[in-house]
Amino acid sequence: MKEVLRRLVADIFTYIWSNPKKIFILAVIGVLLVWGVLGDYGIIARLRMEADHRALEARQELEEKTIVENREKIRKVNQPDAVEQIAREKYNFRKDGETLFIIREK
Repeated sequence: MKEVLRRLVADIFTYIWSNPKKIFILAVIGVLLVWGVLGDYGIIARLRMEADHRALEARQELEEKTIVENREKIRKVNQPDAVEQIAREKYNFRKDGETLFIIREK
């Protein structure tokens, strides 16, 4: 077993010394592939950035809907009838001569 392993290692080193250009080119290609997959601008980083981008776009859409809703609320609050309605519903205000009934759920 030791002899087989020793012979295999000797054959590998013999092949490397006999073809140094080929080994160098393969090593460079290997390094470039690893860098392309695992580097700062590699495939994994790009996939992670695209997922973050999709999440941020979804959040932006949600925030834009919230902005539209808030603008609508502001527009409604500027009307006198809306202020009266809010005062009646939230703060139990009433007009003169009106009877107020408060029904509470248990």
